[in-house]
Amino acid sequence: MSLVPLLPIFHRLNREYFDSSLTSGPNPILSVRWSDGRLRKTAGFYRKRSSFLGFSSSEIVLSAPILEKLPSHALESTLCHEMIHAWIDLVLGVKESHGINFHRRMNEINSSQERFLITISHTFPVPITSPKWLALCPKCGLSSFYKRRMSRIACKSCCDLHYGGNWNKNCLLTFQPFLKEA
Repeated sequence: MSLVPLLPIFHRLNREYFDSSLTSGPNPILSVRWSDGRLRKTAGFYRKRSSFLGFSSSEIVLSAPILEKLPSHALESTLCHEMIHAWIDLVLGVKESHGINFHRRMNEINSSQERFLITISHTFPVPITSPKWLALCPKCGLSSFYKRRMSRIACKSCCDLHYGGNWNKNCLLTFQPFLKEA
């Protein structure tokens, strides 16, 4: 499925499952958009941003890399999942993640239709990224893979064993690029 406009789907789901509470007249009370391509581990998220002047804005962002290759029911379930988060925050005024209000609304929507299934977490295929760094402990030789280089990170096992669980510079991990064999 190629990227489709999100607002028509948002408005339909808002009418069907949220009593149009996520709009003010014809306009959504939050923005709904596709990611810029960097969202690759999760299908979507809802967030509320507050500025230092007291203004806040909310948005739902859906992953273009994950959802564009999946059938429309994956898009609908993800969008509806994030709309539940928005509804709890903006309409109910409650701060919760996947609590009782989320489960109640999710179960109501799932039992009222068969087009898609809302779940707590998705099982969509997520591209696997290989590690770029290999970290080595100079004391014990233990190695670990990392996707990015970390600073001032020490081997926990050696810190526990030799320094009573306290961080020590003698256990600092050294990083080297990880070269995958072809």
